[in-house]
Amino acid sequence: MVNSLFQAYTPLLTWIGLGILLFRFIPASFSTRLGRALYWVGVPVQSFLFGRRTQLCSETSLIPLIVVEASLLSIGLALISWWGWQKFFRQNVQVPPLDQQSTVARSRKASFILAAMLGNTGFIGMTLAEVLIEPLYLNWAVLYNVSNTISYSLAVLIASHFGHSEKQNPWWVPLRDVLTVPSQWAFLLGLVTQDMELPLIVDSGLSVTMWVVFASALLLLGLRLGSIKGWSSLQLAVIPALLKVLVVPGLVGLSATALGLTGEPRLVMVLMSGVPTGLATLILAEVYDLDRELLTSSITLTLVGLLVALPLWLACFS
Repeated sequence: MVNSLFQAYTPLLTWIGLGILLFRFIPASFSTRLGRALYWVGVPVQSFLFGRRTQLCSETSLIPLIVVEASLLSIGLALISWWGWQKFFRQNVQVPPLDQQSTVARSRKASFILAAMLGNTGFIGMTLAEVLIEPLYLNWAVLYNVSNTISYSLAVLIASHFGHSEKQNPWWVPLRDVLTVPSQWAFLLGLVTQDMELPLIVDSGLSVTMWVVFASALLLLGLRLGSIKGWSSLQLAVIPALLKVLVVPGLVGLSATALGLTGEPRLVMVLMSGVPTGLATLILAEVYDLDRELLTSSITLTLVGLLVALPLWLACFS
């Protein structure tokens, strides 16, 4: 198992490390352009391929329910934690006071919530599933990743509400942003074209593109890691990181047990709900001008936290 995990993490460390090394030599505008390209092109291509490969069945009908549960738990616990930090701990750390109506405060609050709720099910989650889960149950991981579109839609809603400017957006702006998420439509297109055979060169090209998207997203993470200055965001990011890799997966595992899931299906639910903070949060940060440093810090801490939590999940829920 150790060798398999090493093979799974090698590309992660390689591309992230490359981004950190290149940070000083690449213009800051490159990260913004890369994030927007992933949002409008890269992630939709990946979603289209997942849509074509997804097999729906009655046994997996609980997966969307568990995804919704994990999302609502994460949002609720993040809001409670944010309130607690504002009330009890903010005065004890060296950070400037935040006006609750300021752009900085709104973007930081949104980033705090997204860091706790939106996981990297597509890249890291599927990689771990292929290493740790029996092939018979890989479809559960695929369907969890697909159902995670629900979480992504909620994330877009939150990012749109708190992002852009100090003024609260009209009610229809978040709704418009959710309905126009390109990855959702790409997945639906892939789902309805499952029976349509694509030319071999197109199918091969899409598969290669997915790996390019994977590398580009990790490169973007490395570029953002290179931009971290100081420890203020790391201190705050500890809270959503603990929620993401410890608290929420544990609660999901207990609820999955109560719903009658055991063994590999239950382990899939725990693994996918406990993956590190998603690289998609950085893409949303570029689109909606959120707190990039807080999100990057959370991704860093949850990547490290996963190494500690993974043996625990295997021992408790496999």
